[in-house]
Amino acid sequence: MFRDAIVAMAPYVPGEQPKPGERLIKLNTNENPYPPSPRVRAAIIKAIEGDKLRLYPRPMADEFIEAASQYYRFPKEMILAGNGSDELLAMLFRAALDPGDPVAYPVPTYSLYDTLASVENARIVAIQMSRDFAFPAAELARAAARLTIVCNPNSPTGTAVSSAALADLARRLMPRLLAIDEAYVDFADRHSLALVRKHPNVLVLRTLSKSYSLAGMRLGLCFAQPPIIEQLLKVKDSYNLNRVSQAAGAAALRHSQWAERNANRIRRTRRDTSQALRAIGFEVPPSSANFVLARLAGHDLSELAAQLRREGILVRYFATPLLYDCLRISIGKPAEMKLLLRHLKRLVPPILASSNGKAPT
Repeated sequence: MFRDAIVAMAPYVPGEQPKPGERLIKLNTNENPYPPSPRVRAAIIKAIEGDKLRLYPRPMADEFIEAASQYYRFPKEMILAGNGSDELLAMLFRAALDPGDPVAYPVPTYSLYDTLASVENARIVAIQMSRDFAFPAAELARAAARLTIVCNPNSPTGTAVSSAALADLARRLMPRLLAIDEAYVDFADRHSLALVRKHPNVLVLRTLSKSYSLAGMRLGLCFAQPPIIEQLLKVKDSYNLNRVSQAAGAAALRHSQWAERNANRIRRTRRDTSQALRAIGFEVPPSSANFVLARLAGHDLSELAAQLRREGILVRYFATPLLYDCLRISIGKPAEMKLLLRHLKRLVPPILASSNGKAPT
């Protein structure tokens, strides 16, 4: 009844969500621990007044795009709104890739890319990063895939690539597409939006899920030159963003100072958490995101993740040979991180004294 590629593919598995009434500290899905701007709440209430919900939303999310244009100082014709950056990625894969076409990206990275490639029956060119997660620029350029994706800062490593390295890659890939997924960039020191103006083959994707505390609203933005936007519009759903989301996104961008303040709070907690994790014995690469990757080299950390869950704390474990000895830990409020660290100080020493280093196959 279904395409062979769909039957054969493994579905994307999101991080665990607590069941109704279950009290858990969520450090597994990179959500912002602080609430969105109060102006977002006011905009949502206004958006549902009267009989507004019986009407279709604006198909091009005009108010949201206008707010994005003003905040990012980009022409409106170079911006496309999506139901989260995930939908924009799906649109990109759908528009750019025929069955068998190559799509390249460094690994480990956001595993949804694998799912989207499988949906289109595209050929994945996975460029494995070194143990220190150095950016494999030369290998990506040599792959010369029809679509290349760089998650920057990368998930789950938190590591970031310089704009100069990405600009060089864009030149070497021309005219092939380079998509830069900047879901976590508001927690970093630099971004790549300027590359969109200079390189006609570059797209930059953003989300309001992380720094704007709007994961529940599903709001994303794509920045690209008009010829790319025009092609993506051909595969966009007619009304992909509802009225409430559009109003919330516009209000959030118009009060960006709120998100910037929360991002700075998260940066400080990230710094303190990284230092504390290293003191416990973890390897922690420098993170430019709202999470850190903590590694105990050679030790399978699946049981540690399970032990933390029994203590009421969710972290993300990936059962893959590249990441079996790592935990990805979202940055929560300082009190939540202190509780996590207290448990880790107790649970980690027995692991370091053992030899449970077998990687999953």
